[in-house]
Amino acid sequence: MTQSPARSTIADVARHAGVSKATVSRFLNHRDTLLSPGIAGRVEAAIADLGYTPSPMAQALKRGRSRLIGLVVADITNPYSVAVLRGAEQACREAGYLLMLFNLGNEGERESAGIHALSSYRVEGFILNTMGHDAGALLETARQGKPIVLVDRLHQGLDVDFVSLDNRQAIYLGARHLVDAAYRELLLVTEPLGGVSSRLERARAFDAFVREHGGAVSGQCFESQAQGQDALVAALQAARARAQARSAMPAVISNNAVVTLRIVAAVAGLGWRLGRDIGLVGIDDTEWAPYVGPGISTISQPTDELGRMAAQCLMQRVAGSNVPARKALLPGTLVARGSSRQ
Repeated sequence: MTQSPARSTIADVARHAGVSKATVSRFLNHRDTLLSPGIAGRVEAAIADLGYTPSPMAQALKRGRSRLIGLVVADITNPYSVAVLRGAEQACREAGYLLMLFNLGNEGERESAGIHALSSYRVEGFILNTMGHDAGALLETARQGKPIVLVDRLHQGLDVDFVSLDNRQAIYLGARHLVDAAYRELLLVTEPLGGVSSRLERARAFDAFVREHGGAVSGQCFESQAQGQDALVAALQAARARAQARSAMPAVISNNAVVTLRIVAAVAGLGWRLGRDIGLVGIDDTEWAPYVGPGISTISQPTDELGRMAAQCLMQRVAGSNVPARKALLPGTLVARGSSRQ
């Protein structure tokens, strides 16, 4: 197998031109006014002969800047994380930054490892969409002066910029849509609350919506485990039984796309049809939502904008902005499909 030729170094250029490495460095840093035209010409010719290209990382580190942003996400298999990553990466690229990703795989104990791993690459700041289980690592990062922007999930003790979906607005939007479609028995299905701020906010908003509608609407919250499909099936059956006892129709609000897939599988296993036997609105609009059953109604999150805004906030902090911590809550948009039409 043919090996690729070794990449030329500053030392190679210096030898080829018959000058010192310091002279080559002056030329590369546009300080050739300190060199005679003859020496500058020899260095330029050597660079062309060897096809030498300076390492952007090495140059950035010499200037004390890496132009790297660290992004830590809880679960890269969640479509939400992928969409936020896309928006953040685009904003970073437009501003001349590179984004480095660390995926926790929903293992909260890896938060410290992720932050330390990215710190070793001298990232200039962090965008975090994490469980917040390792508060010590987050606080230590903040104390070191590294800017942090939180996405979707707040963490106690961190007074930093925060961007998120307006969770109360999203839940009310989905619940009102279901009530307007004559569903009266509602079930919120969420991943385990576990102190995760966004999940807690949605659960509280759901409870508040049910209370505001008195006896006309009833609702319960169910925490779905990844390996607990039987329990989810039982919760759906119980919701339908409660609805039938009131001569009403049941409907589900799903907390995210991961849970939506679990619900779709459970409904299929029961032999039910979405929109006929049970209604469904899921938070997160995915590429597959229009094609599952009669189409899944969703609350679309402005994920690209959330990622872009998080990156822009962080780059402002890196550039020296010291305004008080900001909180941006963006509204969701209802995309009605067949799963919520009786």
